[in-house]
Amino acid sequence: MKKPKQKKSSVDPRSAKHARAKRPRPQQKKTSVTLDRDGKLTFNHAMVYVKDVERGISFYRDLLGFKLIEDFRHEKKAVYARLRAPGGDGTIALHQAASETSILSDGVRLYFEVRELDDFCRKLQQKGFYITQLPRMMPWGWRHAYLNDPDGHEISLYWAGENRMKKTVMKAAQKAARG
Repeated sequence: MKKPKQKKSSVDPRSAKHARAKRPRPQQKKTSVTLDRDGKLTFNHAMVYVKDVERGISFYRDLLGFKLIEDFRHEKKAVYARLRAPGGDGTIALHQAASETSILSDGVRLYFEVRELDDFCRKLQQKGFYITQLPRMMPWGWRHAYLNDPDGHEISLYWAGENRMKKTVMKAAQKAARG
């Protein structure tokens, strides 16, 4: 059964829409939460408080290969910088800590994944950088190396590959508990 044809209106709905008075839109507060197109929460960046932003830029840019997106200066001194990881779109921000502020970050570790972990670590060593733990396979199936940035923030360089999104840690813990 065919639907009856609708009569065309002589008024163009687009022109009627534009003819209406525009109402002011309510101001929305800006937040640091980033939403993807589906409205799901996404991770934006990690803020790392440092004693010397320039020194931090040199470490993350020159040693680890991050790209400097921006730096903000106060009285010609870098007090904030944002850098993008060389692979992917992850970013970190370096923020100048007040002189009396502790920057110890017990319980927080930055993780950066790199496929060619051993080669990457060798290159860091060739540049004179000290790695606190050379790459080794961990019980949960990820290969890790550990180092510290100039302010003592612990960093894990690792390669997890296809195991990255699997619950390998739980399986290893259960096996160790039985064994």
